Amino acid sequence: MTTSDNKPKLTEISTLGEFGLIDRLTGSINVKNPETIKGIGDDAAVVDHGGQCAIITKDLLVEGVHFDMVYTPLRHLGYKSVVVNLSDIYAMNGQPGQVIVGLAVSAKYSVEALEELYAGMLLACEKYQVDLVGGDTTSCPSGLTLSITAIGKAEKKDIVYRSGAKHNDILCVSGDLGAAYCGLLVLQREKQTFKANPDMQPGLHDYEFVLERQLKPEARKDIIEILRKAGVKPTSMIDISDGLASEILHLCKNSGVGATIYEEKIPIDRRMAQTAHEFNIDPTTCALSGGEDYELLFTISQKDYDKIKDVAEIHPIGHITDSGQGENLFTSSGQLVKLAAQGWDALKK
Repeated sequence: MTTSDNKPKLTEISTLGEFGLIDRLTGSINVKNPETIKGIGDDAAVVDHGGQCAIITKDLLVEGVHFDMVYTPLRHLGYKSVVVNLSDIYAMNGQPGQVIVGLAVSAKYSVEALEELYAGMLLACEKYQVDLVGGDTTSCPSGLTLSITAIGKAEKKDIVYRSGAKHNDILCVSGDLGAAYCGLLVLQREKQTFKANPDMQPGLHDYEFVLERQLKPEARKDIIEILRKAGVKPTSMIDISDGLASEILHLCKNSGVGATIYEEKIPIDRRMAQTAHEFNIDPTTCALSGGEDYELLFTISQKDYDKIKDVAEIHPIGHITDSGQGENLFTSSGQLVKLAAQGWDALKK
């Protein structure tokens, strides 16, 4: 007879978080096929087809976890669900070609609603010239769940992993950071206002920039093309879905290096900063921990700096150091602060 004292102690998922859980579940996986060049641990998997490689990635979007239908238009959701997967392909220095859609939907959604969702997906496919080639649809007890798989390709020699950063490489980021998080703050605030007074119209007209970054992000295909035309192959790369600090930690962990970035170099749009100040949040905090920007974080060799120094959308923000120095932020006030991953984690409390 088993007593309660003899029961094995079970671990709550929330104690590990998303990346801790992935490490726990996948630590014993061994690659069996020689065609599998890269499995778990990067933005996408890589499968060799004789020099030309397939790049494969998947993202899951769950209602109530990743999106709120109170303020998320279905067409925007469809668009975003495709784009966030294409971003992972570009982060491998690849070119996306196909997407496959998995959809679990409850009875609360009409056919017309799902047509709106697919219209957004097809709009993204048209813009990025990818094909929607199949998938699966089923029912679920409540809400809506989207599972999107994106398939891309690249020559084996052109693929960029998270693991290639070297000491003294320059750390760069595309675009600007933190706006998507500020857009989410605005939407959540207006939701609470609506719940208190359903007759009140949302005040969104001054927030178009941050709202678009949250509801309709874009993948940085243009940056990949700019780098290619300039003859620059990044030494490592990752897309920014969980916040700049988190992605720097991932890149450094995979490359076995450290990094120092400079607060004054982090690209922050004035419209994001203005919104952040409205919520009494430091704009740098939004950039470091906000997430969902889908910009590219990458490293380049110092010899390639002159090739990108005049590109307006590419911003050097720091450099790679020895692993023993860790990952640090040099603040505008002259302090050296250890970077910490404080972005949103769906599996943590």
